[in-house]
Amino acid sequence: MEAPRTNNTDLLGLEDIEIIRVKGGDRTEETDQAVVEMPLTIFVNGDEFVTLLCSPFALEYLAVGFLRSEGLISSGADLAEVVLDEENGFVFVKTSTPVDLEEKLYGKRTITSGCGKGTVFFNVLDSLQSKPVTSAFTVSSKTLLDLMREMQDDSILFKATGGVHSAAISAGNGLLFSSEDIGRHNAVDKIVGRCIMENILMDDKILLTSGRLSSEIVIKGAKMGFPILVSRSAPTTLSVELASQLGMTMIGFARGGRFNIYANPERIVL
Repeated sequence: MEAPRTNNTDLLGLEDIEIIRVKGGDRTEETDQAVVEMPLTIFVNGDEFVTLLCSPFALEYLAVGFLRSEGLISSGADLAEVVLDEENGFVFVKTSTPVDLEEKLYGKRTITSGCGKGTVFFNVLDSLQSKPVTSAFTVSSKTLLDLMREMQDDSILFKATGGVHSAAISAGNGLLFSSEDIGRHNAVDKIVGRCIMENILMDDKILLTSGRLSSEIVIKGAKMGFPILVSRSAPTTLSVELASQLGMTMIGFARGGRFNIYANPERIVL
């Protein structure tokens, strides 16, 4: 998982706040910890592209993962330079070939079902024309449940606050790494960005997430070629339809020794 970095209080991503706790009619003044939320502005070839609200770590991975998810880059070869200005909350990305942002994004903006009102730039209909996932990768049901438990054990910020989402990647024999963020999309994009920057293939890996299985999460995973998507949460009807058509095995409610398979069950060995 990401190596936790510390500040004067505890883990990076947490800050002490003063609260009044009310319990059983009694009131006490205490110090609690809250998740840090910050804006991150991504610049592409000198042009301001988008501002994300996120947790303050793995910001380069988040920027690169977001650009890959939105189709502005396709691999690490498309990156000439990635520079983080952590103090101001900027990431400057230079691509190896020019990118026409207006042409890429025209008519593609979609309001998502994310935490709060989010915006992405893909079109759902475009995803139906995507290349289906055809990987023959398989995994046992026991391994899936073990991986979900491992991701939960790695979720340090969630244990401290309950205020973040988790995502992780696995080749089927333990987690390669995991990530946390206030946004479920951000957590997944941090995984994707690290894979892009470290040249890790995704078409033979399992993507795990703590968040709801919505259509945009399925599209994001299918674009990367993940054959299996697993969550401890529920799917939507559109996500089930898309996973079925895109050839992705989709699993929800993976917790407590059980899970539901919603699409393409042939990759799961019971």
